[in-house]
Amino acid sequence: MADQTQPWAERTVEVPPQPGVGVPPQRDGFRRGVAPVGQPRTPRTEPFPVVGQEPTGTGWPEGPTPRRPMSWHLAQLRRGGEWSAAGGLFAFVCWGIWAISGRGDLTAPLLIFVLSLLVAVGLFALSRLVGRVVLERQLGRVRRSARGAHLVTAVFLAGLGVAWLQQTEWVMSAWNWITGR
Repeated sequence: MADQTQPWAERTVEVPPQPGVGVPPQRDGFRRGVAPVGQPRTPRTEPFPVVGQEPTGTGWPEGPTPRRPMSWHLAQLRRGGEWSAAGGLFAFVCWGIWAISGRGDLTAPLLIFVLSLLVAVGLFALSRLVGRVVLERQLGRVRRSARGAHLVTAVFLAGLGVAWLQQTEWVMSAWNWITGR
């Protein structure tokens, strides 16, 4: 047994090499006892090229940037669509209550509903454009869905539905009766 009064480094014992047991080969230029401080790392993946942007340095493919198929763009637009669908359904129900309560010709209310949906589509497109300018161009991020634009559109449609309900007399009288006003 080793003397316990000696420092630990002096108490260690070298183990002789054993046949069949070896040190596995190291990867990534690893050397025992040498830290890779200050050495540039090689990236694990190449940067994703932005469609329409010109190559600015290394890592870019030669030639024009590859275009994505239309199915990819449509799939990206569908992600988050449940928000717009829920807002549209709420707006439709509220519009129906408002239109039927008018007790008249439904031509004008139908035109108002169609124009409101067109405004919602325009708001969705504007939200996508702002997202493209801010997120992709200025911040350099990749958008993987349209959830933000669908959420903005859903909030607009829900607000539109509430506005239609506020214009319906019996709904407002019922609301005032429930709230005690």
